Amino acid sequence: MTPVELNQKGFEALIAALGYVDAVRFIKQFDSGTGNYTSDRHQWLDALSLDDIWADLKEQQVPRE
Repeated sequence: MTPVELNQKGFEALIAALGYVDAVRFIKQFDSGTGNYTSDRHQWLDALSLDDIWADLKEQQVPRE
């Protein structure tokens, strides 16, 4: 199956399951966004040490009962 055929069959399946309007609404949720994620990530991660990250993870943990 070619990529074009896969897209067509996938969209047909969405329409069958959701109806045309909701299938379009579903597809419109996905956006590649803008900017440079790698560069942005370095701006907020490079300042953190491994100890900082570990401490933050420990704060987020829910105690097990």
